[in-house]
Amino acid sequence: MEKQSKTQQDQQAANRRQFLRTGSAISAGVAGAAAMTRPVRGAEPDSKEDNIRIGIVGLGGRGTGALNNTLTINNNIEIVATADIDPNKKNVLQRLKQTYGDKVNVKEEDNHVGLDAYKRVLDNKNVDLVLMTTPPGFRPQYVLEAVEAGKHVFAEKPSCVDVAGYHTCVKAHELAKKNKTGIVTGTQYRRQTNYMEAIKRIHEGAIGDVINMTARYCSSGIWYRSRKPGMSDTQYQLYNWMHFIWLSGDQIAEQAVHNIDVMNWVMQGPPETAYASGGRFTRPEDSEMWDSMSVDFGYSGNRQISFKCRQIPGSAGDNSNHIYGSDGMAVIYGGNRGATIYDRAGKEVWKMAGNIGAAYEQEHKDLIDSIRAGNPIVELQETANSSLTAVMGRVAAYTGQRVTWDFLTNKSELNLFPANLDPNGERPVPEFAIPGKTKLI
Repeated sequence: MEKQSKTQQDQQAANRRQFLRTGSAISAGVAGAAAMTRPVRGAEPDSKEDNIRIGIVGLGGRGTGALNNTLTINNNIEIVATADIDPNKKNVLQRLKQTYGDKVNVKEEDNHVGLDAYKRVLDNKNVDLVLMTTPPGFRPQYVLEAVEAGKHVFAEKPSCVDVAGYHTCVKAHELAKKNKTGIVTGTQYRRQTNYMEAIKRIHEGAIGDVINMTARYCSSGIWYRSRKPGMSDTQYQLYNWMHFIWLSGDQIAEQAVHNIDVMNWVMQGPPETAYASGGRFTRPEDSEMWDSMSVDFGYSGNRQISFKCRQIPGSAGDNSNHIYGSDGMAVIYGGNRGATIYDRAGKEVWKMAGNIGAAYEQEHKDLIDSIRAGNPIVELQETANSSLTAVMGRVAAYTGQRVTWDFLTNKSELNLFPANLDPNGERPVPEFAIPGKTKLI
């Protein structure tokens, strides 16, 4: 085959991206599908050249999980570019290649390493969709840059860990809608059938008017990685990112945002106020994380939600949502435990099992299907709202102050990301928040 010129290659890539944006054989029904609903599947492409080509930024545990999810459930896709700060993560591709064959098609020159390696993925004209699975602190800016580069995006949760990141997410959401590029987020409960059906029934009045709710994400400990000899401060914090708030946002943002997202989903919007407490008993000395928080969230209509998250080894776990209405109650459990609705007398009137594994895959199928249908889903705003709700609870607990949504969205200057991040540089000595001492900003 005659080698193509760079101009021919660029034109071919542009033609293929146009195909992926408009879809093929789109029916009127498909064209009218709305975001946040499962799109009707469009026609499959005719050749490998019409594959949706995927890049990924972040090849850690969740990144590997996202790759397995999308490669398992989707056909006519291929992974063509990667980026990670750890050169050893390249080995992930070898394992995936053994399982998924030609779906993993990353050339050596497209397997990038370094703190700015994500830019090489965004610069790649062959990449249509980018999976953003880095530590959360990087996510808002990376997602915005991906949208500015004309890419579709899958972004893990949380969307942000501070107020500055929230505003960046809002900007990215609006630009994606304007660009007609998709953003699906890793809030898999929004695609888990028992959650979807239970909340649909709640909104239709199955338990009457929603009065209040309790939500829990309580578990045992979380991983911790000891500092290795020769690591700079920045290298260590990136390596042990869960324990530094500018990277993870603490448990309430990094993990418990799933239940907070359910809260906002049920209440059909974010809260107005947060008042909280908590503390730390078991975290390693240099961890900035607390290990428990309890937050009272106030929603419109004088509705209250009592929320608790905890990570303490040996403690009793609880991942559940209890929604109380004027005519009954709904219980939605995390994982595979399912959902149940009861009437006011306590009689079970509806029940559905859960399948979280299918939900992890469905979010990737919905994104690919919506791209092929020419109507990409854009849902970053919802997840950004839930992520900021988690930040709101954390700020209330850390400062000991009552915090409002209006203050965070319109007045707060909270920006945790370092102004000049040097991989080999020093970082301030880690310290955990103390209510009354930690200021509300």
